[in-house]
Amino acid sequence: MSYPCISFIGIGLMGAPMAENLIAAGYPLTVWNRTAAKCAPFAERATIAASVEQAAKAADIVIVMLENGAVVEQVLVEQGLIANLAPGSVVIDMSSAPPTMARSHAALCAARDIGYLDAPVSGGTVGATEAALSIMAGGDGDTLEQVRAVLETLGRVTHIGPVGAGQLAKLANQAIVGITIGAVSEALLLAAKGGADPVAVREALMGGFASSRILDLHGQRMIDRNFEPGAPARIQLKDMRMILDEARNEQLTLPLAQRVHDEYLALSANGQGEADHSGLLLALEHINGVRLGEPSLPSRAQPRKD
Repeated sequence: MSYPCISFIGIGLMGAPMAENLIAAGYPLTVWNRTAAKCAPFAERATIAASVEQAAKAADIVIVMLENGAVVEQVLVEQGLIANLAPGSVVIDMSSAPPTMARSHAALCAARDIGYLDAPVSGGTVGATEAALSIMAGGDGDTLEQVRAVLETLGRVTHIGPVGAGQLAKLANQAIVGITIGAVSEALLLAAKGGADPVAVREALMGGFASSRILDLHGQRMIDRNFEPGAPARIQLKDMRMILDEARNEQLTLPLAQRVHDEYLALSANGQGEADHSGLLLALEHINGVRLGEPSLPSRAQPRKD
């Protein structure tokens, strides 16, 4: 079986385990990262490109997993990734970027006879490591079928619709994630402040209608106070900002998304933008002057003795 040559752009928290899975599946891989040292662990198993141009010229398929839309624009356009790709190759942008940017990049690719998919993901570093990402693909169906086997090496693929639809689905995902993290934070703090054991509250809620993956994983993170980043809060803030920008473009008002955006903004302003996005609890604790899990947290009003 002949495998296409893949260039992977962006060896970060998500990109590194995704690249590992492609290598394990047998794909010949070239890697490039803005911070070159992050490519070092792949030196004996992949080609390390010295430039975006070199990575592009080596590729039948380019997978892009970068931090934000501004960096994607810089790499694809300003640094010439699209300009150096051969006709017939395919760009798969798995970053989270504005839908309008996806459409712009697709048009640039089409002018050079290059396929394009916007295919952002959900599942975090755990999903990336376990090849269990939810992949939301926007673009031409034939282009998707051309690269489906590659994407299925990384997770489960859903064709959402035309170019830009994948990014819209990711925005919908991040709205639910951010708002639900806020709800779980408030629920656990409310219960604990009233005297309930937050561990027992989470366990009870997991068996009922409030059960969710956020309550399961991030609720446990809050209880354990484990805010090492799987997905940094600054990235969630960026996504909430994109949600509100897209809402304005569509003349929509999204009050819950606005509120959660402001809470993540406060978290970052407090110097905690590198905490996991479940660390939104920290912003809630800050404004209330209490801390989940402290023995002194419950403060039921004591009966008067006079």
